Amino acid sequence: MRRGIAATALIATLALTISACAGDDDAGNNADGGKELSGTVTFWDTSNEAEKATYQALAEGFEKEHPKVDVKYVSVPFGEANAKFKNAAGGNSGAPDVMRTEVAWVADFASIGYLAPLDGTAALDDETDYLPQAAASTKYEGKTYAVPQVIDTLALFYNKQLLKKAGVPAPASVAELRTAAAKITAKTGATGLYLRGDDPYWFLPYLYGEGGDLVDEKSKTVTVDDEAGTKAYQVLKDLVDSKAAITDASDGWNNMENAFKSGKVAMMLNGPWAIEDVRAGAQFKNPENLGVAPVPAGSARQGSPQGGWNLSVYAGSKNLNASYAFVKYMSSAAVQQQTTEKLSLLPTRASVYKVPAVADNQMVKFFKPAVDKAVERPWIAQGNALFEPIRLQMANVLSGKTDPDKAAANTGDAYRKLLEDYK
Repeated sequence: MRRGIAATALIATLALTISACAGDDDAGNNADGGKELSGTVTFWDTSNEAEKATYQALAEGFEKEHPKVDVKYVSVPFGEANAKFKNAAGGNSGAPDVMRTEVAWVADFASIGYLAPLDGTAALDDETDYLPQAAASTKYEGKTYAVPQVIDTLALFYNKQLLKKAGVPAPASVAELRTAAAKITAKTGATGLYLRGDDPYWFLPYLYGEGGDLVDEKSKTVTVDDEAGTKAYQVLKDLVDSKAAITDASDGWNNMENAFKSGKVAMMLNGPWAIEDVRAGAQFKNPENLGVAPVPAGSARQGSPQGGWNLSVYAGSKNLNASYAFVKYMSSAAVQQQTTEKLSLLPTRASVYKVPAVADNQMVKFFKPAVDKAVERPWIAQGNALFEPIRLQMANVLSGKTDPDKAAANTGDAYRKLLEDYK
């Protein structure tokens, strides 16, 4: 197995720590009735550039407990992973044994038979330890098709120095955000907010903030085109038109990160996955300059979406027992603790929050209460497909091609086509 020097050093460090933490109770037990595990486990990791060295080290640390298993770590860009997995699984060629799956992908992949059910396997270890809202995203039609790895939500990241120079606190509402942005620009020259206009996940806090939601699962009703949906699109447009925010319809992630890290903008909405990258920026060499607050409330409430990542096993894997053991290991309390210590990501196991190194982490202190209040998304097979209509309409609204009312109506029409039994 090929490893870079930095990755090798990290693997050694993490392996020693995990061994010390795990003892005999974590993923060292064989998953096939005592026979020694062997063969290859190919793992597709969808983490970002700032995270992947840690995930590679953790994944390859599995070999310390199972020397006859070769873990083939593959970094797959998030934007390509969904389609790439479907193509590989559908063609029965090249799919990984284990994949780091976004929470909205699980029901989608399971509905078309690409994931192995995990109930009764070694992959599901100490199920009662998982946060209930994290476990909810692993189910489809009464079966479990994934194991929770990390949980997250969006928050308001802000540059403390810029807000201090402007004499404004972190805004608690969109109305306060507009006022604060004007003062920030006048006092510092920076724009108040970078508005992520190319990713529909970033639309959800504005939709929730106006009291809306995508669908009502219980009544099987499309709700995104209610009045709240129109208001949410209007809020986005008003923020950009008033120059309280800047946006970019292309390469939004990198543009947002660069603008925030350089001080071009004072605020952005982001999640714990961005912490390591932000701290590498010129404005945050002193990590104390990074402030985190709840997403600004809309006219109805404050709301942020529940996100996160799970671990799934490909139904066509040729090495299911080793794959189950690998998932057990990667979702163990010891590995989750290491993930938090290295990356400030939030565990999905309740027991890990009791570990001092995790409980004392400043980002965990903020994001755990935020996650507890996050709005749970619809865990339906079409859940991931619900984002594309929003992406198209966000672009149209921000470019002035479509008014907010029409954008909401278009989104609702697209949903009813996707969800044939919804009204």
